[in-house]
Amino acid sequence: MFEEILPDLYRIEIPLPKSPLKALNSYLIKDGGRSLIIDTGMNREECLRPMRASLEKLNVDLSKTDFFITHLHADHSGLVGTLATDTSKVYFSELEATIIGAEIEKAKERWQESFVFLCSNGFPEDEMKKALEGHPGFRYSPKRRLDFCVLKEGDAVEIGDYSFRCIETPGHSPGHMCLYEANKKILVAGDHILFDITPNITCWPELKNALGAYLASLEKVYPLDVNLVLPGHRNIWNDHKRRIRELQEHHQNRLSEALSALEDGDKSAWEVAPYIAWDIDCSSWEEFPPVQKWFAVGETIAHLDYLEAVGKIRKKTKDHNILYSLE
Repeated sequence: MFEEILPDLYRIEIPLPKSPLKALNSYLIKDGGRSLIIDTGMNREECLRPMRASLEKLNVDLSKTDFFITHLHADHSGLVGTLATDTSKVYFSELEATIIGAEIEKAKERWQESFVFLCSNGFPEDEMKKALEGHPGFRYSPKRRLDFCVLKEGDAVEIGDYSFRCIETPGHSPGHMCLYEANKKILVAGDHILFDITPNITCWPELKNALGAYLASLEKVYPLDVNLVLPGHRNIWNDHKRRIRELQEHHQNRLSEALSALEDGDKSAWEVAPYIAWDIDCSSWEEFPPVQKWFAVGETIAHLDYLEAVGKIRKKTKDHNILYSLE
């Protein structure tokens, strides 16, 4: 399914089967002879079919199409290796181009490091095995190595009547990047700002204090003059400033929940996670699917690391296990 949002700017909805996200918003900008696709969907047939069908109806020639990937998550980057041709440019932030290139070459090693790290935070090993097997990043990321066109803060991406400026917004991922069109007051937000759901903020080896970085990135885009926000998922909206304040409040509430969890003694991130009010259709922590526990524990670690960075809690390692306690 696709719709024209503005002249020559389309949203293509790519289904994400069995994901709480439901679908990805891929954006297409046409300029007569050349096109630009922003984000692609997962590397799986259920995403590829509707993407190809929409591109065919819109008369898009992939040999004359470039790609901008807001960040490395599989639901945004997975299909780019399939869709990009030898004549395509694939734009990526410098940091994430390095990460995704390394993941393709040493995927098993990186996932094993994540496995060990989460287990050290209390994640039971048997549950971790199930979570890893079902993790969309493990299953549906790009498999083909690409030559990326690296972009940095302030670089321009121009297509037709649209002239975008790159804005580095680390937090949701280490090198997440938004696009801003000042003349048309458009913010292509990726997963930096979502309106119906909240972006997952997790821990990354390349990004110390991911939540702190995310909150700073929200403040960075707050002053922009924006009439239209194009998010990576769910509904398109316009009032980014109001949503930023809501997201900030959401994370303050989550930080309070994490602090409350530590009032009766030391805990691992796994033990703190059930104290957080997760927006998922399960009546108890035990009912969470293993993959959702992976995301929840990662977000819990990001909030605990933030609290440690601001001096409200302590982190220690005991018998190779990471524990948190109040100051």
